[in-house]
Amino acid sequence: MMRSEEKTIILRVVENYFHTGSVSDEQVKVTSLPQGKTSYVEHIGADGRSIMLDEYRVDGKVIWAGYSARSATVYVSTTSTAIT
Repeated sequence: MMRSEEKTIILRVVENYFHTGSVSDEQVKVTSLPQGKTSYVEHIGADGRSIMLDEYRVDGKVIWAGYSARSATVYVSTTSTAIT
């Protein structure tokens, strides 16, 4: 999968989350992480892989999100900080 496709998936999930509060998607798995996380170690079998989350801003709010092509999962983490 190309990087731009990953960004398109993440943006779709992030916008859906902000507008509906839902962490679901028809094409990929979505996992909500604890508030303020900027990375996550994804375990598949005996292997671990770091997923770095990027900052996204929607309607004055910040969410951290990252995509794992290996598991087709978007990881999301909200922040308590609103942008003014």
